[in-house]
Amino acid sequence: MLEKETIKFEKTVVVGIITQQQNEEKLNEYLDELEFLTYTAGGEVVKRFSQKMERPNPKTFLGTGKMDEIHHYVKEHAINTVIFDDELTPSQQKNITKILDCKVLDRTNLILDIFAQRAETSYARTQVELAQCQYLLPRLSGMWTHLERQKGGIGMRGPGETEIETDRRIVRDRIALLKDKIKVIDKQMSVQRSNRGAMVRVALVGYTNVGKSTLMNVISKSEVFVENKLFATLDTTVRKVVIKNLPFLLSDTVGFIRKLPTQLVESFKSTLDEVREADLLLHVVDISHPDFEEHIASVNQILADIKSADKPTIMVFNKIDAYKHLTIDEDDLITEKTTKHYTLEEWKATWMSRIGEDKALFIAAVNKENFEEFREKVYEAVREIHITRFPYNKFLYPDYKEAPEDKNTDGE
Repeated sequence: MLEKETIKFEKTVVVGIITQQQNEEKLNEYLDELEFLTYTAGGEVVKRFSQKMERPNPKTFLGTGKMDEIHHYVKEHAINTVIFDDELTPSQQKNITKILDCKVLDRTNLILDIFAQRAETSYARTQVELAQCQYLLPRLSGMWTHLERQKGGIGMRGPGETEIETDRRIVRDRIALLKDKIKVIDKQMSVQRSNRGAMVRVALVGYTNVGKSTLMNVISKSEVFVENKLFATLDTTVRKVVIKNLPFLLSDTVGFIRKLPTQLVESFKSTLDEVREADLLLHVVDISHPDFEEHIASVNQILADIKSADKPTIMVFNKIDAYKHLTIDEDDLITEKTTKHYTLEEWKATWMSRIGEDKALFIAAVNKENFEEFREKVYEAVREIHITRFPYNKFLYPDYKEAPEDKNTDGE
């Protein structure tokens, strides 16, 4: 009998700072997300460190005392990796690595590493490698001894593991080569999109891990990869969907995240073209997440960055089956009611009055709760766009045998 294989996680600690722009509550939210990112990458967070500062230390990000505290903990507990919630400058990363004598990553490096794990197709792998090379280029100096000592694991996938002897010239050449390769694939993908004809295009957008791929599977009856980890889907999937004899194209896109590395936005611009060229956006939101309104703001910001914020959009609040709120006793006169105490009905009233009743949906994709209402609303939105494109389409107007003839107003 074979023994069950056990997954070995890297022991890590995460680090963040409290500033005037980021209070302790906000930092804890970011560190929760960073911990989930670490788990997705194959790490186990055993400790959190934070420090209150006006601004990050330009040399070591944190103060001397806090760095000594982390160094002592890392040594005592045999920690493999220290991950910072904010992006470190090349000099900060170099100095911190010398002090802590272990692998040091920042949020950007961690996200790039997850993308390297998740990239399945040649195109996705090319995009991720380009982003990694662009991140790596200013960090080459003094980095290789660190990489030689810490082979494999989180942050070491992609070019960092296989090109330790690379110098700046070779990395620049590699970046140019990858950009040329992406241009070729971009042209091919552009031709593919143009070959789809004039069918209405609908794109699923939203924060990572909100259930876009699950919804895609339910709508299109396809088998898109789904997992309760961040960035489970990197490659855009496009499926033809038919609701009430009305066909349209539905695409599932890469999830967004707060502090999304600029290198990824740039290298994944072609993947985001599916969003740019969509006629209708379904903005999927995990309403069970305590920070879902901030997630909405983050997604809207990225949509604005890629010039897609003004597209017709339906807000799809998913996971209503998992939504929980804090209750207040009627006799409690001290506790102030906040959005954390809202019932689902109060959220419905809030968002439907904010964006319009016809632009908000509340569903549970896993058990298809309110799914008929979802299908009806999507059908109406697609139909409205379809009518402008095909005024006398037989699917929409089965009574018409052909387009009606123009009639002379003079009665001739």
